[in-house]
Amino acid sequence: MNVSRREFIRKTGAIGLAAGGLLPSWDAAGYSRMAGAGERIRVAVIGVNSRGNALAQNFAGQAQCEVVTVCDVDSRAIEKCVADVKKIQQKTPKGEKDFRRALEDKNVDAVVIATPDHWHTPAALLALQAGKHVYLEKPVSHNPREGEMLVEAVARYGKVVQVGTQRRSWPRVREAIRLVQDGAIGKVHFGKGWYVNSRPGIGTGRATAAPEWLDWDLWQGPAPRTAYRDNIVHYNWHWFWHWGTAETLNNGTHIIDLLCWGMNLKYPTKVSSLGGRYFYRDDWETPDTQTVNFQYGDEATLLWEGHSCSGKHIEGGAVGAVFYGDAGSMHISGGNDYRIFDKGGKLVGETKSDIAINPQNRVNPTQQLDAIHIVNFFDAIRKGTRQNVAIEDGHQCALLMQLANISLRRGKTLDIDPSAGHILGDPEAQRLWSRSYEPGWEPGV
Repeated sequence: MNVSRREFIRKTGAIGLAAGGLLPSWDAAGYSRMAGAGERIRVAVIGVNSRGNALAQNFAGQAQCEVVTVCDVDSRAIEKCVADVKKIQQKTPKGEKDFRRALEDKNVDAVVIATPDHWHTPAALLALQAGKHVYLEKPVSHNPREGEMLVEAVARYGKVVQVGTQRRSWPRVREAIRLVQDGAIGKVHFGKGWYVNSRPGIGTGRATAAPEWLDWDLWQGPAPRTAYRDNIVHYNWHWFWHWGTAETLNNGTHIIDLLCWGMNLKYPTKVSSLGGRYFYRDDWETPDTQTVNFQYGDEATLLWEGHSCSGKHIEGGAVGAVFYGDAGSMHISGGNDYRIFDKGGKLVGETKSDIAINPQNRVNPTQQLDAIHIVNFFDAIRKGTRQNVAIEDGHQCALLMQLANISLRRGKTLDIDPSAGHILGDPEAQRLWSRSYEPGWEPGV
């Protein structure tokens, strides 16, 4: 079977293929009214140096939300975020260094967690235990065991946890996934995703006293203590296994989630990953170049490529995914758009995003689209609306990339139990399923 343009338009219902849009041309005030007014959900934002500041402003812009507290171990970040939020909601939030004080506040209904990865699950568990709903940036966990703990905690405490894989809420991405699932390109057996950037080196860190504006002990939190070095905070921690999770979970989780979602895949039977740190001689530990293969028995194969430092785009974009079906293919870019091709590679349908997106903007590339995801979080809290990303979905996509990192670090292919995603027959690999914690900081359900 070969999909034609006529057939594609029939299957899509001619949605927006020419000039029609699924999203209005919003300004900040416009999209803040999308959920309407009412009693506001009071939110504390934890980790507001960069991405967290952007989220704090986005939450503050929603009519049904008030940001009451911003928390960070960096006093400069608190000061800036307090000022930024005040400009939007005309109310000044409190600033707290220790987020645990916000969890004690009965006036806080929900928390937004945008900390470094090693804090994601421990902070979310504390929030759930304090009776708060949680908006949790991806990845949901630093290691597989933490993800399992978080799934257990959501079931136990009954609060809403929305995961920050925001593409699940973008209208045209959702439409693209529905088309793939409905057979618009036939049966899909192979999916490919990628992320490309031109990140600079991070040099060799110098051991020194932590700056006066930073609480280094609280920044480390559950991670075993190390001496402060001047090339870790605020972003380069991503490239150290002690705190970060590599480009696989920094950006790859978004794309592997799309592929699994579109192809209705859960856990693979084999995971194999290769790569290394090739571009600079510095302190960066995780790979800057990495390929990952996920084998789903004889059903399907997924491939992800990470190029942190090479810069050469794939399929015309820095971020994207392609589904390859027996009747055609579907390309979803880094934005809210997609293209569909027939079996011969001819373009037969296309949507274009109304909103400019820079997927390499590490702070706030998709503010207007992310507002839809935030409103879905609020609706789940207030109305019991189904979440666009359940915690099980967030754990699944994180676990896949964590398995990729374990395969890379072990230097071998992993055999996986497809019913639960557990590693089979490799005790050495299994040791990376969890991590050690600073005594007294161990997370628990």
